[in-house]
Amino acid sequence: MTVALMWEAKAAAGRGEELLAWARRQPLATSPLRRETLRGPEGRVLVITWWDAEYEAQLPELPEPEGDLIARPVHRWRFESVG
Repeated sequence: MTVALMWEAKAAAGRGEELLAWARRQPLATSPLRRETLRGPEGRVLVITWWDAEYEAQLPELPEPEGDLIARPVHRWRFESVG
């Protein structure tokens, strides 16, 4: 089964590039099948990782950024492949 983890954060005002750089530097304890980093308006950063794992598996995720880098708590979602 393939599981996709989505991590999305909104940067504090004027800190979008800093949040993007921070997210790109974050290591994971193990390597996913695939990892993609995207950015959107208003300083949003989205990281999607794909894993060969069961839906409930314990998988490494990006942490919550420390300090005042983000405007609100990180949002996280988990999906499973149905194809």
